[in-house]
Amino acid sequence: MHTPKGTADRPELGDDFDPTVDESFGSALDVHADLRGRCPVAHASAWNGFWSLMKYDDVVAALKDSDTFITSVQNVVPKLAFTGRRPPLHLDPPEHTPYRRAINPFFTSRKMADIEPAVREHVTDLLIPLIEDGECDICADFGSRLPMYVFATFFNVSHQVAAEIREVGSVFNRAVQNFDDEKVKETSLKLYDIARGIIDSRRSDPMDPADDPTSALMAATYEGAPLPDDMVLGTIRQLLVVGMIAPSLLIGSIVIHLSRDTELQAKLRSDLSLLPRSIEEFLRLYTPYRGFARTANRDVEIGGRLIRKDEPIALVYSSANRDEDVFEDADSFDMYRPDLDRHVAFGLGPHQCAGAALARLMLKVTFEEILTRTRGFDIVGEVTMTKWPEIGPLTAPVRLYPA
Repeated sequence: MHTPKGTADRPELGDDFDPTVDESFGSALDVHADLRGRCPVAHASAWNGFWSLMKYDDVVAALKDSDTFITSVQNVVPKLAFTGRRPPLHLDPPEHTPYRRAINPFFTSRKMADIEPAVREHVTDLLIPLIEDGECDICADFGSRLPMYVFATFFNVSHQVAAEIREVGSVFNRAVQNFDDEKVKETSLKLYDIARGIIDSRRSDPMDPADDPTSALMAATYEGAPLPDDMVLGTIRQLLVVGMIAPSLLIGSIVIHLSRDTELQAKLRSDLSLLPRSIEEFLRLYTPYRGFARTANRDVEIGGRLIRKDEPIALVYSSANRDEDVFEDADSFDMYRPDLDRHVAFGLGPHQCAGAALARLMLKVTFEEILTRTRGFDIVGEVTMTKWPEIGPLTAPVRLYPA
């Protein structure tokens, strides 16, 4: 990756792939593999045109070079931010740093240990009735609901507020999936209203900043001054939905994988201590994001292709994590692979996902309970898939056999 010479030729831009096609489970991963082989720096004309980096080394190089590849212009493909800047994701270092400094302490191992009993209670409250019924949609009935309750605990808000977040967030996500910009704007503003209400409640009923992320942001300072009110509001708005859909996609993908690999399902059921490493491998195999974006602040050449300043670039994590040049037998599940910690499911660098520890906790507890409380499960209906920027199942009908 280097700055191109002024004489560099630029190939005629066209469509190396179509990001808008309907997908089945695994079909996008086949497209990724094809592009890694024939066109690892791919261009598509959809959504006003964008580039996609498909190879691990190219993705990692962009993530590490935050001086050149910035996030403040466009942080996702297709572009979704129409209603204001939302730290820390929409800001570049060092401007983003005080927001990360305020929220990072809420994702420590100690905080996760503190919240684990509540997460387990939420998981079992949702899961037990579904197992008793015998059939459910593991994504719609469980995976999409769990984050609502976990976030209620995390943000110290009522389940009523959390239900409102889920309802509006679901409409927001459907609008994103349908590329309905007007509905995206409308529901985004409703999410701002919810965030404003949470902030107002902290002003009238203060909490210890050590125990509450909203209070921590309100108490944080940068260069001796409080963080701007509109930026605190934007941060809360961002945090409300950033982790709502990814857990559901991952849970659905893992259930589908295990339903097809009953030997692995039985192995994990007999030894739950294997779950943490297995979850890391599932994160690599079924990374739920493929559209996190950067914008080069100068012309760059990557893989022999010239990318002009200000052209959006999707960093396709889900492709990078199956790069055969980095991960041996990359499409196979191997919890013992020595390079497992190299996956970029949560990104890398200054914008690495702050909530990674909470996501891992939700996945670990979910599958401890699913495997303990069932003797098996099968997919029994049609799986429907999400679209860019996420990747994974929106629906996954499953039959659950009680232990």
